[in-house]
Amino acid sequence: MGATLLSCVLLLLWPSSARADVLVQPDFDANKFSGLWYVVSMVSDCKVFLGKKDHLLMSTRDIKASAGGNLSVHMEFPREDGCNQVDAEYLRVGSQGHFRVPGSSFAVVYIYKELEGALSTMVQLYSRTREASPQALEAFQDFYPTVGLSADMVAMLPNSDACSLGDRDAP
Repeated sequence: MGATLLSCVLLLLWPSSARADVLVQPDFDANKFSGLWYVVSMVSDCKVFLGKKDHLLMSTRDIKASAGGNLSVHMEFPREDGCNQVDAEYLRVGSQGHFRVPGSSFAVVYIYKELEGALSTMVQLYSRTREASPQALEAFQDFYPTVGLSADMVAMLPNSDACSLGDRDAP
């Protein structure tokens, strides 16, 4: 299913936080985006993230397209005491994606949200494998400065075997 996926920037917005500076492509295909992803790197101006970024480990996302263009997401985050699992529904807000660079194995995900009363921006690099390709890293590094984030905010996430999703083969 992921073989024909183009690398993309997926724009995720929380209510009343629309950002006009990231263009969204109208023909994003949620079915092609579905499947297992490794979160190999993150960057954010969120104070909570910045306080924890040096202790984060690689996490996984199992994404499934759902009715109406929404995405059903099962997340697994390694923790010192085991694996934390969270399920979420990413609701479609207008168009869903912006294609950034041709490819078949990565996505750059842009998230703008409110956390603990503060607005924050986050960009995550998803990879179908535990090791991101040089092209994926380049697309990630080219994109996050365009939304006002700097290199000192980046966390390259070490590999972790704490969560079960990573034991499965990616599509």
